[in-house]
Amino acid sequence: MSHISHIDLDDRNLPPPTPEIEQERKVAMFDLLENNSFDLPKRDDRAVPDGPYHVDLSIKEKRLVFDIATEDEQKAAEFHLSLSPFRQVVKDYWAICESYFDAVKNMPPSQIETIDMARRGIHNEGARILQERLEGKAAVDTDTARRLFTLICVLHFGG
Repeated sequence: MSHISHIDLDDRNLPPPTPEIEQERKVAMFDLLENNSFDLPKRDDRAVPDGPYHVDLSIKEKRLVFDIATEDEQKAAEFHLSLSPFRQVVKDYWAICESYFDAVKNMPPSQIETIDMARRGIHNEGARILQERLEGKAAVDTDTARRLFTLICVLHFGG
């Protein structure tokens, strides 16, 4: 499989992130670029440029936009996904993250671990939804979907 070699988030119109959200973003971007699989399938007998890919991720007109180019800036694909399937899981994810951030400051490790397990479960659900929404558009493994879901949450936070 090919991979993402560069990713940009269009967050120009979003409010400034909290330190916790900024940390989530940094970790997701670092982990994504360190190890990911992202491949564009052939569509309608059209040739698809090989990766690695540069991905611009944004929200426009209440849709999640993937704008994908090759390393030499050749347009590879662009697709728009409805945000509706993500709304509840993003809301749940930020709610559990808030609980987790508070727990880290005030609770014993056993309680933090319980909240973190719930957070991972919601995160996995978001990754599963993303993989379903990307079907036929892009192939990603679970870890890549998890990291992309985190970035979607960061974009969605201000939306």
